[in-house]
Amino acid sequence: MSETESAAQAAAESSSQTANAEEITYHAVEKDGVVTAIWEMQGRKHLRTIDPRSRQGREILNLYTTADHHDENQTSTGETV
Repeated sequence: MSETESAAQAAAESSSQTANAEEITYHAVEKDGVVTAIWEMQGRKHLRTIDPRSRQGREILNLYTTADHHDENQTSTGETV
C-alpha cells in the first residue's frame, strides 16, 4: 500500500468516526399545531422520517412530551407543583 493510499484510508476512517460520534436527535415537524412527521437527524444529516402515528413515533413523542411537562411542573426547589 502506498503512502497516498494509507493516508486516504486514515482520512476516511477519521471522518467516519466523526460522523458516528455525532448525536442522533429527533425533530418534530408541525403544521397547525399538529405533529405531521418526526425527523431523525445525525448532526445535519437527515437519516429518516418517522410517522408520528407509528408505534415508534408515539414512543418518541410520549418520551419528550412527558419530559417537557415534568420540567414545567417543578418549582425552583425541585418540588412538583
